[in-house]
This record gives sequence, structure tokens and C-alpha cells, in this order.
Amino acid sequence: MNRRVILSAAGGGLLAAALPPAVPALPADAADAAGPGHPGAGPWGRRRVGREEVAALHRAVAAVRHGDSRHGGGSAQAQAAAHLLDQWALPLFGRPLTASRERELCAVSAELARLAGWAALDTGRHTAARRHLDRALYWARAADDPDTSAYVLTTMALHATLYGRPATALDLAHGALAEAGRHASTRVIAFTRLVEARAHARASDARAAGASLAAAEHLLDTAPPGDAPEWIDFFTHARLAADAAEIHRDLGNPRACFAWHEQASATAPNAFTRSVGMRLAVVATAHLAAGDLEQSLALGHRSVDILQQVDSSRARDYVHRLVTALVPHQDLRPVQAFLTRVRRAPGPAGQPNKRQSEGS
Repeated sequence: MNRRVILSAAGGGLLAAALPPAVPALPADAADAAGPGHPGAGPWGRRRVGREEVAALHRAVAAVRHGDSRHGGGSAQAQAAAHLLDQWALPLFGRPLTASRERELCAVSAELARLAGWAALDTGRHTAARRHLDRALYWARAADDPDTSAYVLTTMALHATLYGRPATALDLAHGALAEAGRHASTRVIAFTRLVEARAHARASDARAAGASLAAAEHLLDTAPPGDAPEWIDFFTHARLAADAAEIHRDLGNPRACFAWHEQASATAPNAFTRSVGMRLAVVATAHLAAGDLEQSLALGHRSVDILQQVDSSRARDYVHRLVTALVPHQDLRPVQAFLTRVRRAPGPAGQPNKRQSEGS
């Protein structure tokens, strides 16, 4: 990915104005000597890293996050995260830094690595996802930032949850809560408890899932204004409700799934395109389980409409779970029409996953 694409994907002139040209990565032995992902001393001269350079990286992180939510982990916006980390953020460690600036740069590097891991997860590259998330945890701990450390571990837990390892997910969620301690923000802890609830649901433990979900909702409701970092601004009650709908779908409780879905309907599809499209696919499968084929197909069509411009193998998996559930009804004309539409859909929602999963 060249400089023009990276800058366009992650904030355009903001980075171009603040950061020097990208430089080649150091040899692997030098990088290893300096720590996971650390570039060592880069050829930047000795000018002290300024506030404007770190601020530009913060803006880039925000642009990557929002681009990922709208366009998926396979989009140029999401894929820019790893390049921004390796070519812009990490080389700054080779220049003079104040202690506070170094901690801030470690935190930015952690979030870029986490976003790179999330993009890899979203496109089915699980080995790469784990590698990036390991780097993210290293940098979060180097920043001495309990919010970021807990959030990275929570992302790891969600990864394990989504790909069939709920016991591992619960271990990671509990590790995230321990990492959070007494110093992480209430909103970050609430998100960890929500992911814990998702893991319990995947393990078919309704009582534990309900307790974790109730704890997450209480924490979110009582979080003080301004309590949390900007990067968790997506976690609103509507987002909690969307995840709760999936939790109850996984637990075989369609009625509760529908009730939470109604609470999640405030989520704007133009800002959280992937999340909304996936939720509609989830609720469509719940309607099918409840025997309402017509409503299932209606939501399935809406899901495909929304996801057509989202490059996410994870989102495709949600749609194709609905497709699989519809197979026993494939002789019906409306079902045939939907299945044909999914096969022929021009956007990513209808394309088979061409990326080979590296194993989960």
C-alpha cells in the first residue's frame, strides 16, 4: 500500500502535514532486540517528537475506526492501520521523546495494532489477527494504560468468542477485568462484561450470560460523562442492545432477541454499516427459528442491502448462516429468490469468502 493510499484512507493531509516520509522497516533482528514491533532508532534525525505529530496519529486512528465500521476490515481505511503503525508511528520512537509523549505514543501504537488485528479478524486472517493483537497488548502495557490494555484483551476475548472458543474467551475477559483493576473507565469495563456475556451465550450458559449482560448494562448506565477514552464512543446503549439481541439468539430465546433488537434500532446504518447489517441477519435467523419465514426473509433482504458495500468476511458469515438455516425451505419461491440474490449479489455481502482462514 503506497503513501497516497494510506494518507487518503486514514485522514489525508492531516498526516501528510505532520509526519515525515515513510521509511523502510529495520531488519528483523534489530526490531526483535527493541521489543515486539519496535523499530529501534530510525533515520529521522534528532528533532524531538512534537504534539502535532502524535495528534495527527490520533486523528488517523479515529478515521481508521470509523472507516472500518462503515466499510469493513477489508477496506482501504481499515487496512491502513498496520501501515500507519509500522511506517509512521513506530519510527517516531527513534527520536527524542518526553516521558509523557512516549506513553502517549505507546497508547496510539497499541490502538493502531488493535485496529490492524480487528481488520485481520474481520477478513478471516486469524493468525495475523493474533499477531497484531499481541503487539497491541505489548504497547498498551508499555503505555501503562489500563483502559487500552483491558480493551485489547477484550478484543482478544471477542475474537475467541466469534470463532468457537468460549472457554478461552472467558479466560481473556477475566484477564481484561483484572487488567482494568480500579483504574480503567467504567465504560471500558462495561464493554468487557458485554463480551463476557457473549462468550457465556456461545457456551449455552443462559444464567451466566444474563448476569454478565445485566452487569454491563448497569455499568454503562452509571458511567460518568467524559469517563472513557474517545475510541470507545461507539459503545452506547444501542450497541449493547445489538449485542444482547445476538446473545439471546444464541441462547435460543427469539422473544428476547426481538425486544433487544427494537432497542438497537437507533443505531445509524450510515455510521455503523457492518454492525447494523449483521444485526439484521441475526434477527432474521431468530425469526426463522420462531417460524416467521416472511419476516426472516424481509430482514434478510435488508441485511444484504446494507452489507453490499461492506468488505467483511465476518459479515458474510452472518448472512450465510441465515442462508444455511433457509435450506430446508429452499423449494419455496420467496426463499429461492433470496438465495439467488445472495449468490448473485454484486457487493461483498454476496461474494464467497475468497480469503483462506489461517485457522482459529
